[in-house]
Order: sequence, then structure tokens, then C-alpha cells
Amino acid sequence: MFSTIAFGVKACSFGRTCRTLSDFRQSEQGTFAVILALMIAVVASLAGGAVDMGRWLQAHSQTQNAIDAAALAAGRTLQTTSGDAQAAIATANAYYKQMKSPLIHDDTIAFVLTNSKTKVEVTGNAHITTPFMGLLGVDSLPVFNASVSSHATSTIAVGSNSGTSVELSMILDLTGSMCDGKPVPCSASSKLTAVKEAAKNLIDIVVWNDQSTYTSKVALIPYSMGVNAGAYAPAARGKLNSNCNAYGCSQYKFKNPYGNSKTFSISNCVSERVGTNAYTDVSPTSAAVGLNYTAPLNPCLSSTVFPLSSDKRALHSQIDAMQAAGTSAGHIGIAWGWYTLSPNWATVWPAQSRPDPYSQTNALNAYGQPKLKKIAILMTDGEYNTAYCNGVISQDSTYGSGDPLDHINCNAPNGSAYIQSLALCSSMKAANIEIFTVGFQVVDSQQARNMLSKCATDSTHSYVADNAEALKATFRDIALRVSILRLTH
Repeated sequence: MFSTIAFGVKACSFGRTCRTLSDFRQSEQGTFAVILALMIAVVASLAGGAVDMGRWLQAHSQTQNAIDAAALAAGRTLQTTSGDAQAAIATANAYYKQMKSPLIHDDTIAFVLTNSKTKVEVTGNAHITTPFMGLLGVDSLPVFNASVSSHATSTIAVGSNSGTSVELSMILDLTGSMCDGKPVPCSASSKLTAVKEAAKNLIDIVVWNDQSTYTSKVALIPYSMGVNAGAYAPAARGKLNSNCNAYGCSQYKFKNPYGNSKTFSISNCVSERVGTNAYTDVSPTSAAVGLNYTAPLNPCLSSTVFPLSSDKRALHSQIDAMQAAGTSAGHIGIAWGWYTLSPNWATVWPAQSRPDPYSQTNALNAYGQPKLKKIAILMTDGEYNTAYCNGVISQDSTYGSGDPLDHINCNAPNGSAYIQSLALCSSMKAANIEIFTVGFQVVDSQQARNMLSKCATDSTHSYVADNAEALKATFRDIALRVSILRLTH
């Protein structure tokens, strides 16, 4: 009995021991299962998060590329559509829609034009959903946020980022016809009013604010019966003799085509250079420009030459003060447009207005573009009819060149104003100066049309505008073509 009981006790004892170990093993397995489940959940979350992050990286890259392409395309549209803002934005939206990531949702990205419609910027943001990270409460990730991201900006002529300096001379017709043949001041609907607005718009685009590394400067050359050299006349024409009545004196007595004697006084206007340097840009110390003895009924133009400047306010002020009067000696305007761009004339101009060397137009920047652009814009509305002999309008000048009684009895040594214009344009282009021509409501003259087309660098540089809006669009198109399109961040 005892042994049986003892066995029974031992058996019972053993049984309890066995149940305790079994419970422990079951408890241990449960704990491991929980830990394993947690580990699996963590690993799954990490794996899912990695998948979500991979999708984010892909969407971010595609979106950035789409924004870059859209901004550049919009900038190019501005350059090729005369600044059509609606077309530029439509182009940007189309590029972005085509190239953006299909993973994007909650997309508010949009494109806007700033800085006088010369800069294309992006606004808004975009997200992707995160189905795996959503398990941890992160439902989406921002792919792009314009307020905090470094994003693409398509900029036209952005100063220190352009890599190119610009020197531009605007040669503007201020003959009487620009004021519709009426006394000054011109009416608000006159051609001169339209020219002033178009020219100022061009300045606002071409002359950028940051001039610290690369500069953009504009010179103004108003012309009519000649060019008023103003304070620069003495350096350009040399010293005058006094107390005499010959050419080179402050007064000049000559005979008109009818044998009558006339005496005209010198002015600060100038005429063409003659001789071997008629169509060169050598310094005036080597070859002085022609003098100008003005007729009472065809006086010296009041608006003067304004050399290269990056002062927008001063340039605008000069343009606002322009008045139209007199006949048309456009070839003299072309010559002075060249002189303001010529390093050979550097000593004539103030230090801040001196042109850079021609060699810079051949040197290339890091973008493979010229380090310097020298550009002339020639605008006219009519026929060039005025040439000179000994500083007085020549007898062979054509109709519209003033009263024939005020002409001199000799022909222009260089030929007509058209012949001289074409020769000057040819020499300027040989000096690597880019020439744009703009005909504004040009008279029906084949010579005038030929001059405009042949003076231009090529056919794409020659424009015709029939009204004020077309003129503004033309000047803006030139400004955008002159400028550099650059993608910045």
C-alpha cells in the first residue's frame, strides 16, 4: 500500500512537474509568437515604407524633370511669340501634364509669369499616397512644395546668371513724319508715342537689375536731319575756327544750287564722315565726323545721343523727352549707333559708357555662348532723303529733304543716304554686330524696304509693324531674342 501510495505520490508529483513544464513551453511559444508577429509587422512596415519611399523618389524625380521642361518650354514660347503670356502658360501646363508622374495626386502645381513677363516660375504642391506607411498614420508624402523646394525657374536675361553681357544701341527715327507731320507735342496716337512705349518696354527687359557680374547696357541714337551729338560734338568733329565763313568755321557761307549765297551757323548736330574712313569706326581723333550747318527751317534735332547706360530711369527719361522734327538722314543715325558700340570710340564716352572690346564677342562662356553681344536696332518709318556735302544738305538729296533753296551746290561725296546706310550696315556686321531692323508704317518705297531687309543680319532680323500694338510686340520679340534663356533653381 505504501509503495503504491508512494508511487502514486511520485506519479502525482511527476505529473504536476510535467504540467508545469508544459505550461512554460506553451507560454514561451505564445510570447515568441507575439514577438515574431511584432517583428514581422515591423519588417513588413519597413519593407512597405521602402516601397513607398521608392515610389516617392520616382515621383519626385519625374515631377522635377517635368517642371524643368515646362518652365524652359514656356520661356522659349515667350521668346518666339512676342511675349504671349497666355501661350507661354499653356505651353508650360501642357509639358507638365504630359511629363508628370502618374503617381501624383492632390496636385496644385501651376506656372506664373513674373519680372515683366520675363521669368516663368512655379507655384503650388503635389503629393503621392503611401499605402504601406498609411498603416503607421502617414497617408501621403509631398513630392513638391514650391514654398520650400528648390525648384525650376526659367529666366530670360538674368544678369549674373546669364554668362553674357549685352551692349545694345537703339537707332530711332525722329523725323517729322513720326509726329504725323504736326507740330510738337505729338498726339497720343502718333507713331512717336508708340515708339516711346515700345522702346521703354525693351529697356525693361534687356537691362536687368543685377549688373555685378555681367552687364546689359542700352544706348539711344535719335536721328532726323542728322544726329545731335550734344556734349560729345567737340570730341567727334574737332575744333572749330572762329571769325571766318568757310567750312570748319562756326559760320559757313556757301552757294545754293541756284547760285544764291547762304550763310548757316554750326550746330551740335553732325553729318557723315567722308574719305577712306567713311564706313569705318576709327577714332574721331583719326577721322573727324562731318560738321552740320543747319537751315532755319530744318534745325538741329533737340534730342541728343545718349551713350551706353544701365540706368533704366535715365533711359526712360531720355525717351520721354524725345521730340520729332526735320528730314531723314538715317545713315548718320546708323553710324552713331555703331560709334556707341565701338571700343575705338571709348575715349569719347564717359567711363561707365565705354564699350567692351570686340574680342569678347568671339569669346565663349561656360554655356557655349558669346561673352558679349553687340546689337543695333534700327527703326524707321520712311524714306532716307538727306545727305550732305560740306556740312550742308546736298543738291542731289531727294524730295522731302527740306527747301532746295537751303541746299548746297554740290553732290554728296558718299552718295545717297541709302547707299551710305547699306555700306555702314555691311561694315558693322563684319565687326560682329548683330543688326535688327524695324519698319514702322513704312512709306511705299522699294528703296526703303530693300534697305531694311539688307541692313538686317538676316531675314529673321527684319521686322515690319503696321500699328502701335505690332510695334510693341516687335520690340518685345527682339528684346527676348537678345536675352538669354536660362534654367535656374
